[in-house]
Amino acid sequence: MVADAIRGLATMTDVDAALVERCQQNDFDAFEELVQRYQTRIYNFVCKMTNSPADAEDMAQDVFVRVYKSIHRFRGESTFQTWLYRIAHNICVDRSRRAQRQVPVAYSLDAPTEEDGGEHPRDLPDRSGSPEQIAERTELQQRVWRCLGQMSERLRVVIVLYDIQGLSYEEIAKTLSCPIGTVKSRLFNARAELGRRLQSYVEAR
Repeated sequence: MVADAIRGLATMTDVDAALVERCQQNDFDAFEELVQRYQTRIYNFVCKMTNSPADAEDMAQDVFVRVYKSIHRFRGESTFQTWLYRIAHNICVDRSRRAQRQVPVAYSLDAPTEEDGGEHPRDLPDRSGSPEQIAERTELQQRVWRCLGQMSERLRVVIVLYDIQGLSYEEIAKTLSCPIGTVKSRLFNARAELGRRLQSYVEAR
């Protein structure tokens, strides 16, 4: 099973490398394929970092615009995925710094998104189980996202990248330009803080 996962990761990396090489030869179809492969993951990452679906959509587009402009300078010193997340993270950091200089606006992590003239839940609930179980899971999920939104960006990003996006310690370290030990430490602290924030809710159940 582990060997299969490693082979799958290698295959994904090889495909990315081939597409990047074509992009560097001005093959726009290859760039569109890269966008298709990563646009959902990048949108989800940015959305969870900003707590704003509306801003996340524009920012995700900015990520790929920056990738398109910079891809000729990509030298393969890291995987394309790591490079892509680094760009996305930098855009999130820039946005956060600009927001700190403006009047703060509070966003609800569990607020519905507006699409096609109607409101839709941000995350589709798990339809399995009884209505009571579904309600409990939905409430817990909302509380988790609310707590994440209250954490510092430096702690929130490691949880999002590791526990939600599925990046390895090594990939996160390269994305954030910090040692692997720092990633592990921040992840430990982030999980501990999240646990403390959820403690009162868990004890009340």
